[in-house]
Amino acid sequence: MKNFSAFVAGLIFGIGLIIAGMANPAKVLAFLDLAGKWDPSLALVMAGGIALSASGFFFVRHRQTALLGGAMQIPTTRTIDKRLVIGSAIFGVGWGIAGICPGPALLLLGIGSAKGATFVAAMLIGMGVFSALQPREPAKASV
Repeated sequence: MKNFSAFVAGLIFGIGLIIAGMANPAKVLAFLDLAGKWDPSLALVMAGGIALSASGFFFVRHRQTALLGGAMQIPTTRTIDKRLVIGSAIFGVGWGIAGICPGPALLLLGIGSAKGATFVAAMLIGMGVFSALQPREPAKASV
């Protein structure tokens, strides 16, 4: 049931990306082009996503388990540190150069886009570099 729910959620997310135009790098780059022919339509998509997420977090904030019985995994850290700022900057620069972020990249990869495949490859390399440079934390004992 968990795999089916994850599939359905991913399918809805992917369809939403297509409808919103997030899978079209040219549309994303037009949104980021504040000095040229700016397309503000993706701001509405982002506002809708934030509103939906905020309402979801509001309703589950006191739950201990998810609807399918798993543990709730809501982030508890609220500090803005150097790692968050640097990671956000790297993400933003990559998004601005390519016009693609990770969700749409996987969608583009799935439809056979060379640009999507290049982005996913670069993303995986970046994740590997981060993992290699990240100090290892000791494994936590299972309960």
